[in-house]
Amino acid sequence: MSATVDTLTVELGPRSYPIVIGEGLLRDVALMGHHVHARDVLIVSNTTVAPLYLEALETSLRPRRTVATLLPDGESYKTLDTVARILDVLVANRFGRDCALVALGGGVVGDMAGFAASVYQRGVAFVQAPTTLLAQVDSAVGGKTGVNHPGGKNLIGAFHQPAAVLADTTTLATLPPRELRAGLAEVLKYGLIRDQAFFEWLEAHAQALLAGDPLALAHVIRRSCEIKAAVVEHDEHERGERALLNLGHTFGHAIESATGYGRWLHGEAVGAGMVMAARMSHESGLLGAADLDRVTRLVERLGLPTHIADVRPQAMLEHMRIDKKVLDGRIRLVLLRAIGRAFVTADYDESRLRRTLEAHLR
Repeated sequence: MSATVDTLTVELGPRSYPIVIGEGLLRDVALMGHHVHARDVLIVSNTTVAPLYLEALETSLRPRRTVATLLPDGESYKTLDTVARILDVLVANRFGRDCALVALGGGVVGDMAGFAASVYQRGVAFVQAPTTLLAQVDSAVGGKTGVNHPGGKNLIGAFHQPAAVLADTTTLATLPPRELRAGLAEVLKYGLIRDQAFFEWLEAHAQALLAGDPLALAHVIRRSCEIKAAVVEHDEHERGERALLNLGHTFGHAIESATGYGRWLHGEAVGAGMVMAARMSHESGLLGAADLDRVTRLVERLGLPTHIADVRPQAMLEHMRIDKKVLDGRIRLVLLRAIGRAFVTADYDESRLRRTLEAHLR
């Protein structure tokens, strides 16, 4: 096993699982043997990640029977049609209920592989092997799976917890700078919702993170996973506290939907969405001007957008109204009372929401 392994556990009773963080995990035969128990394994990856890491993973999984299916890369392919391709491969290879899927890639691959695992023969095991920062700190943890619909982001899906999350930090060395910045949006989210000290650490280490410093990245992966695990343990199916993890996402998902799931990466849309959430908090008299400025400046320093072009406020509102967090016809927002103190509310002045959108949409 890698000499630099760090392990956390998401405590969910019989559905508990480890998050393993370290270098070289995809090449670790003993680690794979410990966490991938199935004899038959379907590796789900995409055409960008597979040339880099598929061979190493297949070697580590021997002597299991492995089949690989490679999907096109991009959020626009996160659809039911693509999941059907995964299911077709499982059926064609006569995989039984004792098989396992391994998701090798970023959040899109993980969401689709997990969703396929949740419905194939009414549920089979899967393991997350995230290769992007965004997936390692967020989407691979927590059991949310699913696909997009033209009407909205992640509208079709299921909760299906992985058997393990194996975050090989060496994969971040091949991550394009834009993808790295997108992952940092989710890291920033954790500081804003639960940990002011972590937010301040990010302010002090933004340049090291952007430069891909391994120690800085290892720290943010660990801390982000700690915070997410703690939230998921208290609210696995998002009936309360877990909704805090959606800070910036109601705005961000609407940006992605309104622009066709292609122009903005998920983390970029969330970055702009967090600034909108902070602005809305300030407009509502909750967040001070100094804190709003700190949030905006850190989003900018991390290379993320604070304004979005070519989306009208009315179009944003229409997409926000079909968000999964809408209850009784009201858009629920995650707002800030201070950095590190978030809450969920549907009690706000809609005119202030419209002013917020007008300030950040061009």
